[in-house]
Amino acid sequence: MKIFVDENIPLITVHTLRETGHDVIDIRGTDDEGMADESLWARVQQEGRLLITTDKGFTQYRNEQHSGILIVRLRQPNSRKIHQRVMTAMNQFTPEEWSGLIVVMRDIVQSTWRTKLKYKGK
Repeated sequence: MKIFVDENIPLITVHTLRETGHDVIDIRGTDDEGMADESLWARVQQEGRLLITTDKGFTQYRNEQHSGILIVRLRQPNSRKIHQRVMTAMNQFTPEEWSGLIVVMRDIVQSTWRTKLKYKGK
């Protein structure tokens, strides 16, 4: 699965996703780190990637076609907790199910939304 992780996602998560066969782009340490959300979203859309982030602002795209958005929103986030919530969500849905799906993982509960149309990305 093609995935784009925002710089707030722990490196352990990036490594684990790659070890399980996912094509993961991590902008941490690159010239693109800290890019504006609009630019990040344009890149994610252009490349047809699932976005994994801690930025709740990406819920604004819930009515657009996309390859999936996973948002982790914890009260007291740390690398271990973020990693656990990402991996829980990744194990819950197949790559095909992520198309058009937004998942917000909180400390205990999660919320999901699905767009009406599935994304036919690259």
